[in-house]
Amino acid sequence: MIGCDSGGTTGGTGGTTTTGSQSTGSKTTGSQSTGSQSTGSQSTGSQSTGSMSTGTGVPSPGGLFTAAEPWTKDVSGLQPAGQSSAIIGALESMGGWGNGNNFQIDFTIPVFYADASTPRMTVDGVSGYCYDGPDCDPVPLQMPIPPGSNIEGSNDLTCDTGNNDCHILVVETSEKKLYELYNTSQSGNQLLALGAFVWDLQKAYPDNLRGEQCTSADAAGFPIAGLLPTADEVKAGDVHHALRFILPNARMKDGVYVHPAGHAGGPSSSDPNAPPYGVRFRLKPDFDETPYNAGEKVILKALKTYGMLLSDGGNIALTFADDRTTAAKWDEVGITAQSFNSIAVSDFEVVDLGPEIVLTYDCVRNP
Repeated sequence: MIGCDSGGTTGGTGGTTTTGSQSTGSKTTGSQSTGSQSTGSQSTGSQSTGSMSTGTGVPSPGGLFTAAEPWTKDVSGLQPAGQSSAIIGALESMGGWGNGNNFQIDFTIPVFYADASTPRMTVDGVSGYCYDGPDCDPVPLQMPIPPGSNIEGSNDLTCDTGNNDCHILVVETSEKKLYELYNTSQSGNQLLALGAFVWDLQKAYPDNLRGEQCTSADAAGFPIAGLLPTADEVKAGDVHHALRFILPNARMKDGVYVHPAGHAGGPSSSDPNAPPYGVRFRLKPDFDETPYNAGEKVILKALKTYGMLLSDGGNIALTFADDRTTAAKWDEVGITAQSFNSIAVSDFEVVDLGPEIVLTYDCVRNP
C-alpha cells in the first residue's frame, strides 16, 4: 500500500522517516536559512515564462512546466468555496500552522539543473520499492546527476533514509523532464531509492496528476519542484504557479483528498471541516501588503493569484527552493525564513474546492 505515512516534513511515498513527508511533523527546525548558500549557478535562470491572467481558474503555462497545469490556475477572480469559513475555522481551532503557528519558510530542498552532457547515474529500487505499487516509474533508470549535487538533508549523495525524506530533484533541460527521487542514498556507483518519479515538463497533466490514488515524491502527488518558488523567479518579478504548503497530519482530514491532489499521506483529523490534502488556500485580495518589501510582495502576489496547495505533512508551512543553484539569492531579494511568520490562517480563504475523494491507495496511473 502506498502512502502509509509516518514520517516528518516534506516527502512523498510514505514510510518511516522522521524529518520528511507525510508525517506528524517532527521537523521544527531546518528552515532557518535565509538563502545564503551561493555556491555557483547550475540555474537556467528564472523558471517563469509568463502567464495570461484570467482570474477564472483557467490554467496557463508557468514555472518549470511549459504546458498549462492544475497548479498554474489563476484563481484570483474565484469566489470563496462554500466550505471556506468552516475549513479555515477548523484549522484555526486546531492551532493553525505547525511550528507554533508561524507561517515559516523551509529552504532546504535544492533543485538541480542538467542537460544532455550531464553525467548519469543508475537509479535502482530498495527492497519494497514503491511499496510494491504502480505509482513510481520503473527502475533501474538513468538519471542525470550534476557534479556537486546533494540530497536534501545531506551534504552529498548519501543520506540517512531512516530519519529523513532524502529527496533529490533534477530538471533535465534538453529532455524537458523533471526527475524526483524519494528516500534515496548512494550505494557504490548507483542511487537506491524508495520511489522514483519522472515528470514530462511539456505535458498538460489532468486534475488527478499522475493518476487517481497515485503518489509522487510529494504525498499529494504533486511535482515538488513545480511548486517551489525560486529566488530567480522573485527577482524577475513574478511567480507563475501555486506554492507548496504543508500541515501537521493531525490537522488534515482523515481518509480523503481533493483535486488537484491525486493522493494523500497520513492525514488523521476526524474533524469533518479539517482541510483535506490538495485543498487550495488563496491569500485574501484585501490582505495589506504595505509592511512587506518588493521581493516579499512577489510571493504575496502569487498567493493571491494562484494560491497554495496542501501537499504533504509536517511543521514548516512553506517550502522554497534552496538558492545554491540559482543566480539570484534569497538574501538579495529580501526574503528570510521568517518573512511571512505573522500571516495567519484567517488571512486565507479556500477556493477551487472540488469533491472529496475517498483515499484507498489503489493507484491507477494515467497514460
